[in-house]
Amino acid sequence: MVFTSPAFVFAFLPLLLLLYYALHPRLRNPCLLVFSYAFYAWWRVDFVLLLMASTLVDYVAGRAIYATDRRVLKKIWLTVSIVFNLGLLGYFKYFNFGIESLNTTLTAMGASNVAWTNVVLPVGISFITFQTMSYSIDVYRGRVEPERNVVAFGTYVSMFPQLVAGPIVRYREVRDALRDRVLNADKFSKGVLIFLVGFNKKVLLANNFGLAADEAFNHGPGGVLGAWLGLLAYTFQIYFDFSGYSDMAVGLGRMLGFEFPRNFDGPYRSASITEFWRRWHITLSNWIRDYLYISLGGNRGTVAKTYRNLAVAMLLCGLWHGANWTFIAWGAFHGGLLILERLNDRQPYYSKLPKVARVLCTWLLVMIGWAIFRSPDIGSFGEFFVTLFDVRNMGLAHDAYWLVQPSFWIITLVAFAIVFRGTDSFELAERRNLFVTLTQVLLFVLAIGELLSQGFNPFLYFQF
Repeated sequence: MVFTSPAFVFAFLPLLLLLYYALHPRLRNPCLLVFSYAFYAWWRVDFVLLLMASTLVDYVAGRAIYATDRRVLKKIWLTVSIVFNLGLLGYFKYFNFGIESLNTTLTAMGASNVAWTNVVLPVGISFITFQTMSYSIDVYRGRVEPERNVVAFGTYVSMFPQLVAGPIVRYREVRDALRDRVLNADKFSKGVLIFLVGFNKKVLLANNFGLAADEAFNHGPGGVLGAWLGLLAYTFQIYFDFSGYSDMAVGLGRMLGFEFPRNFDGPYRSASITEFWRRWHITLSNWIRDYLYISLGGNRGTVAKTYRNLAVAMLLCGLWHGANWTFIAWGAFHGGLLILERLNDRQPYYSKLPKVARVLCTWLLVMIGWAIFRSPDIGSFGEFFVTLFDVRNMGLAHDAYWLVQPSFWIITLVAFAIVFRGTDSFELAERRNLFVTLTQVLLFVLAIGELLSQGFNPFLYFQF
């Protein structure tokens, strides 16, 4: 089930809200827990057992860490939590990749391949494991006390708005709300508006850009113009897809009485790659900084060690996104750019250019990174990259249907306006301008109609 499906909009969400608001406050966590399990079971019922196991292991580990004064025992229980979570992530997300890479090497050496059964990836496994690990680590560091109520903790782990695609919510950010949250018309109405903005971005923009991007990447761009338009389409698709989902998650959280953290802050307006990573997927960037980069030593050691830590953090950031060499290359690409900026006193080498030019340079670098990210393999990226600058062939593919449609150019103009000049959903919710609200409602009706007629509704970050 996805937020932009008729089943969610017309059945799951209304039923949940009716029960949730009708129940006594003490019964709201159990209600939300049951609905969250049902939401996750929509994909595969058996994977709910993984969710329950992760909840139980980290609940017990957190209580055990807090209960003992012996540092050795604290470390043992922390290790149990980390090994369990990384074990789940490693097996389900990287086992196929590891065996395929091994077989490629064996084939090159003339040896027999290893036979294996393909492992099915549980949706949202990366978000779930990172979220639960942050809880155990924070308890170990003394930043939070463990949750005593197992139902409340289970609600935190499995809360359906952010369960499968973030934002990554830390326990301390929702601890108080898990115990006593405020439900009122003001918070609910803000949540509805944020949800509508995210829904409309996802359906009306991301989905249509996705059709255009798929033409360029799956069937070949044809020439320079086709390559750049396809890359532009994907650049907008991944932003509106993920930021739209994050908006919907935040909006649903507010309807249920929770305040989830902001996950995007105008990232394409960044004037450097360093600034971009402060604005893009903020909860993941902060997680990597607090639990990986700083744990490796951060910038407390020598300059060389700082660059090493930064490179490792970004390589693992790339690998977190998926089991493919392109994701690792994308992480290395961004890690290299961040290191270059640190070498230049945390400024890009084009820092003396006017602000508009700096933003444009950063955006082009980010787009090149998205070409790596979107390509199915390194070889395909190489071919696509060459096409971007092949002046001998400046045109489009003969069957580039979506790239020549008037609708594509209309949504492109709208996307540019939103990305570079628009107001984000948080600010819109605070203002709650009547015209803006009515516009979002009308766009929502249009989006529902498009969903029912189109059928193309992928969520990019579900695979991560």
